[in-house]
Amino acid sequence: MFARRVPDDLTPNRLTLVLEDLRSRGREIVDLTQSNPTTVGFEYPRELIETLATPAALIYSPHPFGLPQARAAVSREYARTGVEVPPDRVVLTASSSDSYSTLFKLFCEPGDNVLVPSPSYPLFEHLCRLDAVVARPYRLELYDRWTLDADALGALVDARTRAVLVVSPNNPTGSMLTRDELAGVGEVCRRSRLPLVGDEVFREYPLQPPAAAAASVLDYREMLVISLGGLSKSVGLPQLKLGWMALGGPAPLVEAALTRLELISDTYLSVNTPVQEAAAELLSLGAGVRAQISDRVLLNYHALREVAAPHPACRVHAVEGGWTAVVQVPATMPDEDLAATLLAQEGILVHPGGFYDFHRGGFVVVSLLGEPAQFRRAAGRAIAALDTR
Repeated sequence: MFARRVPDDLTPNRLTLVLEDLRSRGREIVDLTQSNPTTVGFEYPRELIETLATPAALIYSPHPFGLPQARAAVSREYARTGVEVPPDRVVLTASSSDSYSTLFKLFCEPGDNVLVPSPSYPLFEHLCRLDAVVARPYRLELYDRWTLDADALGALVDARTRAVLVVSPNNPTGSMLTRDELAGVGEVCRRSRLPLVGDEVFREYPLQPPAAAAASVLDYREMLVISLGGLSKSVGLPQLKLGWMALGGPAPLVEAALTRLELISDTYLSVNTPVQEAAAELLSLGAGVRAQISDRVLLNYHALREVAAPHPACRVHAVEGGWTAVVQVPATMPDEDLAATLLAQEGILVHPGGFYDFHRGGFVVVSLLGEPAQFRRAAGRAIAALDTR
C-alpha cells in the first residue's frame, strides 16, 4: 500500500527508547543536543512578532520566487557579508528542506543520485529518499581538521549523478570550506557539468575559521552554484518558515535554472505572505538575536574545551563555524551504546556519532546552544563519565 520512499522500519532507536523511559518516570534530563534557539533563554525583541501584523499580510499577491521586497532584503543580507547576489537571483522557499526538495525536482529524475558529505546532517537521507533520489556520500577526512578531498569526490561521479552538495559550516563537524576546497569541488562540477549546492545556513556563526575560508559557494563562478540560507539559523527564528536559494554562475545557466524554478515554485507557492512582508524587518531586528547566539556558542565552545582539558582521552575537535561540536572519546562500545549509557547513568543527552554517519566509533556530538552555566556543568560530567582511562 505504501511507497518505498518512506522506510518500512520506523522503530525508535535505542537512545530514543531510553529517553522516553526516563522522561516517563520523571527523570530530569540535561539536553546537550538542543538545536532550537527559541527555547534556551535568548532575548527576542517584541517587535519581531509585531512586524507580522502588517495589514499587507492580509493581501494575497503570489509571486513564484517570492515578494520582490523580501528577495531584495535577502540580497542585502548577502551584501552585508561581502557576497553580491542580485535580488532577481534570489528564490524564496519555506525552509532549507523545501529548498532541497525544489532542487531535487529541478535536477533529478527518480533514481538519480546527488553527492552529499559524510559525516553530515542525517536529514539528507530522508530528503533524498522522499524525492526518489539517491544520496551518495563522500567522506570528509579528519586530519588536523576535517577536509574535503575533491579528487575522491570526483571519483564518485557517475552517469546518474545530478548535483554536488556541500555544507559549510558543516553540521556536525563545524568545518568550513576553504577556497582551495571550493576550487577543487567547483572544477569537478565544471568538468562534469554538475550544479554545486552549498548549504550555508550556519555561515553567520564563524568561531575560528581557517585563514583561507571561502566566503560562499557563490565565490565560484565557472558553473551553476546555489547557496541556501534561511531565518531558522541566520536570526534564530525556526518557527517563521522562510528559506532562500541564491543562484550564481554563468548567466545562461542561471537563466535556464530560473526559468524552470519558476514553474516549480509557481506550482507549490509554499511561502506564506506575512513572513515575506516582514522579511526585511525580521532580518534587521534579528541581528541582535544572532549576536546573542554567536556570543553563547563561542562561550560554550571554550567551556567545553576547558572541561575536557583534564581528560586527554577525550578530544574536542576544532569548530570552525556553526553551533555543534564533536568530541572524540574512547571507543569502548558502539557510539549509540555510549550515548544511551551516559543518558541512563548521568541523565545527560548527547548525540552518538553514528547518527551523523561517522566512519568509525568513538564520537559524540553536542550542541553549543545551551544555557552556559548548565552547559558547563553537564559537559564536564559527560566528559568525565566518557573518559575510561
